[in-house]
Amino acid sequence: MAWRARLPILAAALWWGSLSAIGFLAVPLLFQNAATPAIAGGLAAKLFTGQAWLGVACAGLLLVGARSEDGTARMDWAQGAIAYVLLGMLAALLQEFGVAPHIVARENLRFWHSAGTALYAAQWLCALVVLWKVTGPDRHSRDGGNPGHPP
Repeated sequence: MAWRARLPILAAALWWGSLSAIGFLAVPLLFQNAATPAIAGGLAAKLFTGQAWLGVACAGLLLVGARSEDGTARMDWAQGAIAYVLLGMLAALLQEFGVAPHIVARENLRFWHSAGTALYAAQWLCALVVLWKVTGPDRHSRDGGNPGHPP
């Protein structure tokens, strides 16, 4: 399998795996072990910013992978995974530029934390769907029937 065929799988795995590790492991551990919630919150904010940019980069790589060999965009790529890539990227950008500034400014924390959690969950679900679709059993048909790609 050529690197071009593996790139979307690696990008989707990194995106979903990093969202899972940060959201379900690293941040909860920060709040359990940091000296104060304020310290944990500051560190968590930095992790979420890094995650947002990693998500955007992975989505960008997935968009590159969604192009056929001749460079044309394929909206049918991976049974419609492109829509989930775009929605996940949008969720990451909204979280970083729409929600995070309000949390850092400590404005209406209950509302903005809820909005941030919803956007993070949406991004996690989008990344999971993309990973599921790019690793599905019918990858052969997504590769344009190229005999060089195993089913």
